Amino acid sequence: MGTFKFGVSFFGSGRRDEWIAKCRRAEELGYDVITVSDHLGTGRYAPFPVLAMAAAVTERPRLGTLVSNVPFYNLALFAREASSTATLLDGRLDLGLGAGNKKTEFDAAGLPWRKASERIAYLDESIGYLREHFEGEGLELPRLLIAGNSDGVLDLAAEHADVVGFAGLRQQPGKPPGTFKLDNAEAMDERVAYFRSRAGHREAEYNMLVQRVVVTEDRRAAAAAWHEETERSTARDVDELLDVPQLLLGTVEEIAGQLENRRERYGFSYITVFEPYLETFAPVLKELQCPTEASPRAGGSATRTPESRQ
Repeated sequence: MGTFKFGVSFFGSGRRDEWIAKCRRAEELGYDVITVSDHLGTGRYAPFPVLAMAAAVTERPRLGTLVSNVPFYNLALFAREASSTATLLDGRLDLGLGAGNKKTEFDAAGLPWRKASERIAYLDESIGYLREHFEGEGLELPRLLIAGNSDGVLDLAAEHADVVGFAGLRQQPGKPPGTFKLDNAEAMDERVAYFRSRAGHREAEYNMLVQRVVVTEDRRAAAAAWHEETERSTARDVDELLDVPQLLLGTVEEIAGQLENRRERYGFSYITVFEPYLETFAPVLKELQCPTEASPRAGGSATRTPESRQ
């Protein structure tokens, strides 16, 4: 199934020296990709400027958006930002694209909140626009990561993406846009199978955005804590949570085994964790990059609610 690749998704807040320290620490720990989200809110950085700074203070990791909220932007201005950043990053840019999912952010920006089909159509238009713009600038289009859970976004990923991003989140019925529940293991099987059926023989890298990492001797207690913190709304029960690929719970060896099993089952070889788990996940990263000769791993099947890349 190939080797793993590991990324960390930073929220982008903090002072200049803090941002530099975080980027250098991610590189020191062995992360392969540093990404930033594209959300509005107090202390949130604009993605492209901080990626340019990250490139200036690191040497090895690839850098990208996870993901750019394309419906926020005029396409001409977005393409200019992307191509300028690609030039400064000198081939290290992974351009993540998404259709947006939080109505509150559009309201805050004074932008119209359009139905999903219209946002996906705009995302589709953006891909063609970016290709033409980069060609006109004499630049190679960056690797494209297209992330989402709907048929429409996965269709676009199957046609265009170098990396398909799965977060395994879907809108909770009757709740405000951006209120998610986790796809269980079987639902994730279906989403991956759908993508494969649309992609055919076209190859893509499979990314999983992990919602939480807990290194513990008691997986069930960690799952129960998530279940209570999310008001029992993101999964049917604790047993279901123990098997979902969006959560990594257990000892370092157990989590490494979970990732190997999920790579085999779903094809997830590119794993991204959120900023709060930068240090927590590092021993797992090391275990999978430099495995010990210990006994076979047990796979097993900060308070936050599920967060999407967009």
